[in-house]
Amino acid sequence: MRSVELHRRVVADLIAPRPPEPLPLADALGLVLAGDVEAPLSLPGFDNSAMDGYAVVADDIASATMENTVRLPVAEDIPAGRTDRLILKPGTAHRIMTGAPVPSGATAVVPVEATDGGVDTVAIRAAAKPGQHIRRAGEDVTAGTTVLRAGQVVTPAALGLAAALGLAELTVVPRQRVLVMSTGSELVAPGTPLQPGQIYESNAVMLAAAVRDAGGHVVAAPMTGDDVDAFRNTLSRYATEADLIITTGGVSAGAYEVVKDALGGEVDFVKVAMQPGMPQGAGRIGDTPIITLPGNPVSALVSFEVFIRSPLRAAMGVAQPDRPRRQAVLNEDLTSPKGKRQFRRGVLDPATDTVVSYGPPASHHLRWLASANCLLEIDEEVAELTAGSQVTVWDLSAG
Repeated sequence: MRSVELHRRVVADLIAPRPPEPLPLADALGLVLAGDVEAPLSLPGFDNSAMDGYAVVADDIASATMENTVRLPVAEDIPAGRTDRLILKPGTAHRIMTGAPVPSGATAVVPVEATDGGVDTVAIRAAAKPGQHIRRAGEDVTAGTTVLRAGQVVTPAALGLAAALGLAELTVVPRQRVLVMSTGSELVAPGTPLQPGQIYESNAVMLAAAVRDAGGHVVAAPMTGDDVDAFRNTLSRYATEADLIITTGGVSAGAYEVVKDALGGEVDFVKVAMQPGMPQGAGRIGDTPIITLPGNPVSALVSFEVFIRSPLRAAMGVAQPDRPRRQAVLNEDLTSPKGKRQFRRGVLDPATDTVVSYGPPASHHLRWLASANCLLEIDEEVAELTAGSQVTVWDLSAG
């Protein structure tokens, strides 16, 4: 059987990044910048008021106190957005709003709370230091400064900065476009009445969600029966839109294995020394990589975690694509099939770094995986673990 490490390398070698592309800001959230971003202008772009109040010459109100107010005529009213250039004459004040341009000649802004709020004349009750409540041009960003770095994830704050700099697009590493296909004549869509022998399709829903959770874009998530022509037709319909194809089911050793029957010349079907998830496949349909996963739901999702999630994220430029792994103390005795690497569902207590397995190990027990927060990775050479042993844990709640 193929080792877990070898199959990881095979899968990782198939998944390649797309060329960087400029995207509108609204579409760039969560993606990774493909290059540095330099500021095309300064922020603020002009001296502006940090307060609602009055622009003044600080020396004109040096003697102002609560008991000894200084009265000045209000020569102008400056709302935010006013674009004409104004000059403040000594001995006058301009009423000014937050964000509005400070007139030439003004050396301070007095908050409205320190005045009587007058419109024609204003009584000022406090002195001001030169520069008080004035945001200077370029004090946040100077034009030409590198403000965002290649490899940085685009966050809401980064989008806000880009927009403030007048940038309509950011050049990013695009999302991987993934086609997810589930197979099986027994499958019906949730919400459809079940006939005897039928089950609700869950793998495509689950794996499509896993792709999105990893940061990818799901092209489609159709299901097909155990018919080679129908499978091939569905594959052809969507494959040209995808950077990666993931199938589930139809790869075991029995009859009616539609994925094996349809792709035997294009996919290398192997057995991997792991539990769950032994039957696997990897190859290309034309230029598009395809990874074939087993049909049992736990096997499918664990296989996605072990083989696909990290290289998928790496192809999108994520600096740390792997789930966090740590050592934890096992709170129970466990057995594991020697010769196979076992991935058991578990519940990790991060406060104590202790872990307990959760549910039976069989690959159809999806309920337990839905409530687990980690996977226990048990090496191929280990057949027994006693309580108190150290075990490797994949933290499914992070990364």
